[in-house]
Amino acid sequence: MSRNVSMRHLRCFVEVARSGTFTAAASRLYMTQSSLTNVIQQFEDSVGVKLFDRSTRRVSMTDEAEHYLAEAEQLVKRFDASISDLKAFASVQRGHLRIAAAASVIDYYLYRVIEVFKRDFPQITISIRDAGAQRVEQMVAEGTIDFAVAAQHNGLEDLIYTPLLSDRYGIVVGEDNPLAQRSDALAWSELDPDHYVGFSDDTGIGAFLAKQARGFRRREGKLDEVSSTTSLFSLLKIPGRYSIVPALTVEHTGFADGLRFRPLKTPQLSREICLVSRRLRSLSPSADAFLSIFEQVLHDTPVPRHVRIAARVSRA
Repeated sequence: MSRNVSMRHLRCFVEVARSGTFTAAASRLYMTQSSLTNVIQQFEDSVGVKLFDRSTRRVSMTDEAEHYLAEAEQLVKRFDASISDLKAFASVQRGHLRIAAAASVIDYYLYRVIEVFKRDFPQITISIRDAGAQRVEQMVAEGTIDFAVAAQHNGLEDLIYTPLLSDRYGIVVGEDNPLAQRSDALAWSELDPDHYVGFSDDTGIGAFLAKQARGFRRREGKLDEVSSTTSLFSLLKIPGRYSIVPALTVEHTGFADGLRFRPLKTPQLSREICLVSRRLRSLSPSADAFLSIFEQVLHDTPVPRHVRIAARVSRA
């Protein structure tokens, strides 16, 4: 029987109870008196309870109606509040964004975007995840995050990868190392595999080098590995050690003093950072607003050396 009761029935019941007359209630609800009377009759028939005793001029609530009125008022208030919340989400007034991004992107770009976004939309909260590229793709595909700004890892069919920027690969090494004194690009053949600190294959850097730098990987054999740049910078304090990273990594505030970046050639390799979103799933208005600000920041922020910005960010 409850399936036959709608919010319209509750709203009409509350208004009649408050007004004490069908005439006044109908006026406030912008209904005819006969229509309101029919709605109340439907409500009474559906619940099997008489709600009002009618007289010539006024109506009075039955005991059952008086007992139920407070709950009905709360239901109407909660419903109206939920609709207001829904409209607020749709108009980018409230909500929560869940984003994953490469650490270097967070440190060089996203903090600037968040600063502007929070100024314009202070009621929207944000969660930022710094996870491995493989896990990032899984989170986007599963819908546990709204989108990601990261390198392509497995290239899942359910995801869309929209290029944002690219940065060139090079070595990061202590300033006392002879390779750090070079002003020209280094050849991969000049690198000593025994002193190399690599990235695990579940990271974007590790997976990319495993595919694109196979000749170097064949030379290196077993190696020391890290899964984040935070760990990497600690290990590079050991004299003689070096690693291979994209150029934007050296803009990270955690980039240690005394380290130097030198680009690599033959082959020259670049990482592509993309907006990773779910296919056939529209971005929320708040996510779309965030990305509009991101696009502006991307083109207004000074471009580091060996980094190139995509001509246009398309979210179609």
